[in-house]
Amino acid sequence: MSNEIKCPYFDMRIWLRSCEKEICKPMEGRITGDIPTWIYGSLIRNGPGLMKIGDDEYKHIFDGSALLHRFAVYNGTVTYQCKFLCSRTLEKNRAANRIVVPEFATKSVPDPCRTIFDRFASIFNPGEHMTDNAVISVYPFGDEVYALTEVPIMFRIDPVTLDTLERKNLMGSVVMSHTAHPHVMPNGDVYNIGAHSVKGRLKLLIVRFPYKEKGDMFKSAEVVATVTPRWFFHPTYMHSFGISENYFILIEQPMSLSISKYIMCQMKDEGAASALNWYPEYETHIVLVNRNNGRVKRYRTETVFFLHTINCFEENGNVVVDLCTYNNAKILDVMYVDAIKKNYSDIDYMKWCSTRPKRYVIPTEEPDMTLLTPMLIVDVPCEMPRINYEMCNGRPYRYFYGLRADVDNINSGGLLKVDTITGDIKTWRAPNSYPSEPVFVARPGAIEEDDGVILSAVLWGDKENTVDLLVLDARTFTEIGRATFETPSPAPKCFHGWFLSNNPTFTK
Repeated sequence: MSNEIKCPYFDMRIWLRSCEKEICKPMEGRITGDIPTWIYGSLIRNGPGLMKIGDDEYKHIFDGSALLHRFAVYNGTVTYQCKFLCSRTLEKNRAANRIVVPEFATKSVPDPCRTIFDRFASIFNPGEHMTDNAVISVYPFGDEVYALTEVPIMFRIDPVTLDTLERKNLMGSVVMSHTAHPHVMPNGDVYNIGAHSVKGRLKLLIVRFPYKEKGDMFKSAEVVATVTPRWFFHPTYMHSFGISENYFILIEQPMSLSISKYIMCQMKDEGAASALNWYPEYETHIVLVNRNNGRVKRYRTETVFFLHTINCFEENGNVVVDLCTYNNAKILDVMYVDAIKKNYSDIDYMKWCSTRPKRYVIPTEEPDMTLLTPMLIVDVPCEMPRINYEMCNGRPYRYFYGLRADVDNINSGGLLKVDTITGDIKTWRAPNSYPSEPVFVARPGAIEEDDGVILSAVLWGDKENTVDLLVLDARTFTEIGRATFETPSPAPKCFHGWFLSNNPTFTK
């Protein structure tokens, strides 16, 4: 008998599916149950849709070519379509029929036409040489919609056809890198955190993109605060950040990018992953940046790794920071293609996936470097957290929604609703199902925080050419209805998305 440790409840190989045929014309879904007629808009999602180019295979699920998905909901019906983002990276790879542009963890094949001078030049003009595969998320900027990743090259997309319309290179003009999760404020302004060289020294910049109903929000971008990073030549890896009424919240974890190693990656056509380092001997810092005067205060806490903030808010003179935390950065190793193919043969694999939602209460009057002791929100692994964003982002809240992240539990991969006050948990799970992050959509005129629905794109382990749009009642967390689509080729997993609501531009 084999001594291999295998997870019986969650098969990560769902991430290795590739879309072989785009769906350009929206296809009608088969409705089961009831789709509320008040849901009117489009759920746009983004994620890796192609894991091979010719005979070359990507090494990490962060590397797959970006595939955009659209579920259009109107009058109780749903349509689905998907289309690849037309990045320069995809165009170059397809033309060569191999991977010629390095990704996060994938080294490109040597290009015989690229001289040592080209490689050297790429250091000074990285925006034209690095990957522009914007595979992580989708966000609105005013009346426009953009696909993003952590490299500050964004693509404006048509939210109806999913056509790629425009490439925006913020490299040099605003930042050299940014998070994949900006914040959209109630007035339409957008904030993000990026890194840039200021007078020859690396700085973290908080950038505001002022709202414009029509036109380019990027031309009027402004730096509203500057933060000296913890390590000058090893900036912290930061996938997301927090915001509250009076503060920007940055989490400087001991996962850093070595600038010198990254330059060598550029020269050798290697992925940035080899320039990342995890330093378990260092604590994690939570940095508060005052939105009114730019003043910076830094606090210490236990060593944790994180990808996603849940929410941040102010209460009783404290700043409350809720995060999905890991004990270390091994979750990035979990997502390597080779690790996924081994089907959990490493006994530590399941431990690496385990994450817990923790709360950090920061007394703002305490001095710099005060040590914070977190509290556990619930003792259940959660990831891909979402909230009632319009009502609660940066404000006190009660509920968040997410995916159950323990791959060795019978409820693994299920959807969760967490009550942060009582600790009550509601779960949706179906056998062999693989839902995406739960996106909350409020009922028109809703007053209560959880008065609305949860939307999630669901894949099935035994039906790779099927994708459902699941609709749950956000209060009871029970299924209201779903739309099922039989796709002409495998339906890939996706990362993040945005619901564009109550605007005829975004509907069929």
